[in-house]
Amino acid sequence: MGTMNFRIQGLRRDAFAHLIDQSPDVLRRCGAERIIADSSPGYPDRVTLDDVPAGEAVLLLNHVHQPADTPFRASHAIFVRESGGETFDEVNVIPPALARRLIALRAFDSRHHMIDADITPGTELPSLIERMLANTGARYLQAHYAKWGCYAARVDRA
Repeated sequence: MGTMNFRIQGLRRDAFAHLIDQSPDVLRRCGAERIIADSSPGYPDRVTLDDVPAGEAVLLLNHVHQPADTPFRASHAIFVRESGGETFDEVNVIPPALARRLIALRAFDSRHHMIDADITPGTELPSLIERMLANTGARYLQAHYAKWGCYAARVDRA
């Protein structure tokens, strides 16, 4: 890795507090559902950015990961581990759930328009992050799990 530092952040757990331990009916009204992880890896938590252990409850819900009012506004299904865990927030560290998957990385400018995109194995992510952040027009990056297309995490300059 070169000289550019990057910061990867998971989502804040408190954003999902209203869904934790709710009944199936309440979850359904919120467009969410609870499932039990039947394998690991397989259910990447968007808070801890690690896979939920098999046998644990995970919430499946729709999350608006690109909220700007542009043609790139987007949402997709994500998993949130119901039993908790700290929000991943590290500098120059690739979290486990990203490291073990193929990642689609997308760069966005100050208008929240996509200006670059590429795919790489998670283990090779630092060099792709550095290349994209070297573009001064890139304000932030979003990582997505390439296979399923789901939002994984945000990447910023550190």
